[in-house]
Amino acid sequence: MAYAGQQICATFAAAADLSAKQYYFVKLSAANTVNVCTAITDIPIGILQNKPESGEAATVCLFGISKVSADGTLAAGNLIGTSADSQADAIAAGTDTTVYTMGQALETAAAGDTVSMFLNPTGSRAA
Repeated sequence: MAYAGQQICATFAAAADLSAKQYYFVKLSAANTVNVCTAITDIPIGILQNKPESGEAATVCLFGISKVSADGTLAAGNLIGTSADSQADAIAAGTDTTVYTMGQALETAAAGDTVSMFLNPTGSRAA
């Protein structure tokens, strides 16, 4: 069962209706504004923790133990990056140097599951 732990979070404005995107990766879309990631090459800032509508406060986990929505099968220990639809996807080192590593899965999940991950964005690419 997915769980959250200690986190460092920040509040931004939602650039769109994100009420159906809780536990998805988000990126900066303007100053102090976030929207969901739309490509695997996006640079996520963190994981959305609440369900804001456009213009409302979006709470974003920047670091720590967070729940995240899985895009495909994840195994405990997998490195995670964003998928094109802003869900968590396993990434392998050396597969794509334009994909950013955002952390590590803490448990196993299937597509559509909510899983726990250690969010540790290093800004590094999967080189």
